[in-house]
Amino acid sequence: MRKCVVIINPNSGNGGGVKEIEKIENIIENYNYEVIIKLTKYRGHAKKIIKSLADDISLVISVGGDGTFSEVMNGNLEREKRLVLSHLPVGTTNDTGHMYGLGNNLYTNLKLILEGSIKEIDVGLINNHAFTYVASYGKFMDIPYDTPQELKKRLGYLAYMVEIFKRIAGHIPKNRINFYIDGEKYTGSYTFIIISNANRIAGINNFYNDVKLNDNKFEIMLCSLNRKIDIIKAFYILKTSGASHISGVEIYKTSNLKIEFLDNPKAWCTDGEKFYDNSNVFEVKLENKVKMLIPDKFVDKLFLTK
Repeated sequence: MRKCVVIINPNSGNGGGVKEIEKIENIIENYNYEVIIKLTKYRGHAKKIIKSLADDISLVISVGGDGTFSEVMNGNLEREKRLVLSHLPVGTTNDTGHMYGLGNNLYTNLKLILEGSIKEIDVGLINNHAFTYVASYGKFMDIPYDTPQELKKRLGYLAYMVEIFKRIAGHIPKNRINFYIDGEKYTGSYTFIIISNANRIAGINNFYNDVKLNDNKFEIMLCSLNRKIDIIKAFYILKTSGASHISGVEIYKTSNLKIEFLDNPKAWCTDGEKFYDNSNVFEVKLENKVKMLIPDKFVDKLFLTK
């Protein structure tokens, strides 16, 4: 019989994954899997769990937020034999799950996954640290990991909006960088940087108009706006029309990026979690053909036919 390991983060969202373990297990068993449940106990534990799994595991499902799935992805990429992954979202924003067509019902989502297809996706690497859909830097980019957990449990996605409005009154600095796209050098000063392979970021659907998860490219958005009114307008345009319609923003597509900070860099945010590397140079590349079991709902929209 096929084996499915379910890695559950009990601290994600309102702990829904833990509350529904028995039901999750029963549903997966109905699809002819032997189910093994693993609960995470600390930050980084999901990565450790998947690295320790046997090679005969047919499927690994992470149950948690985008950060939990990112841990599982990082651990999987460090394995000699990689496993097929899937993700059942129970976090605050759940960008990855929504991008794949999942809603708010845990049981419906699980069935959609188990009845879906295995697809090969591109995964970003920033200084060899994997991000499943987004890496960001600059003003406001620390909000996903700095917002208190209790506030997120109480208010959900609204907790991030509360933090944004708290910080919009403060100074909005620019970061001076050199960046190299396919070897060609550019220079500029930017408020924030977003590198992604996704069409939903920070709860915003259709962030870009046409994203393919297997085209060997990621998207880069560099924003030079630093007046508060301009950033508020940009956020509105993002929500209504997408990034390509914002004045003061540069957008690139590539599979090979290097960023050199001319000032002392701070931490990045990768998939909603803090990532710090004691360096002022960051190389971003892609890892291709990472296998995932995903719902069929948006496959035609998100993937190139090969």
